[in-house]
Amino acid sequence: MYDIVIVGGGTAGMTAAIYGLRAGKKVLLIEGTTFGGQITLSPHVENYPGIAEVSGSEFATAMAEQVSALGAELEYTKVKAVRKDGGNKIVVTEDTEIPCRTVILATGVTHRHLGVPREEALVGAGVSYCAVCDGAFFKGSDVAVVGGGSTALQDAVFLSEYCSHVYVIHRRDEFRGEKHLVASLSERENVSFVLDSVVSEIKGTDAVESVGILNKKTGEASELKVEGVFIAVGQKPNNDPFEETVKLNEEGYILAAEDCMTSCPGIFAAGDCRTKEVRQLTTAAADGSVAALAACRYIEEMGV
Repeated sequence: MYDIVIVGGGTAGMTAAIYGLRAGKKVLLIEGTTFGGQITLSPHVENYPGIAEVSGSEFATAMAEQVSALGAELEYTKVKAVRKDGGNKIVVTEDTEIPCRTVILATGVTHRHLGVPREEALVGAGVSYCAVCDGAFFKGSDVAVVGGGSTALQDAVFLSEYCSHVYVIHRRDEFRGEKHLVASLSERENVSFVLDSVVSEIKGTDAVESVGILNKKTGEASELKVEGVFIAVGQKPNNDPFEETVKLNEEGYILAAEDCMTSCPGIFAAGDCRTKEVRQLTTAAADGSVAALAACRYIEEMGV
């Protein structure tokens, strides 16, 4: 019987494990692919307090080593469901069923990809899914933002403060995002809109050199010389296995406030998978600590 089973080995999940272990709880941390989550794709991290610069993979490795040294049990497997069992919970994996007192869901999100040639190969070498994380590395460069929602527009505003020129590529003739963001971008001399267009390919051997553009109305093909491509076409939270156990919003995020409590007592949500305004490395770590302390408090108060 574990005190806390954490589903997801990203920053939120590993922080939760650290706090749970330091509180003397028996903790199991389950990860389906690679410990570290999305941050492992970032070649440079410069916005985490106290660490001037580190690669995402180095950051994740250090956290995993810390968690392991504290005595967490680590398991690589997929979680298929979580169900209630009286006052306790059962975590159902591909191989077994694991009883526990509390569960912390820290499953993160998956960035939607364009699915074009060279996109995957150039992730971390000019292709990014987080302008706030990586934008400063493109100071003085020409970059492209792909997307038409508020996130893409906010990314373009942010990048226009650093970059020489920002091309905003959108497949429709109007943006879906907030109108004041469109107005703000329209007034900036270093921002250009490329509408009715899609990215057909990303070009570059070791780093991004340009993007191929296809106009959907005219069929005209063109090329933009850029050093960075920021893709903001949406995210998908990894919460499908839990939709019968905890309440999700219409976009699939777990309904949980700043206390990280879900609609099911004894189950908590931390990190990008829950409803929140800001999804950054620092907020993931904050959620992990809050969720773990809440789980410890739940165990003590309920006597489970």
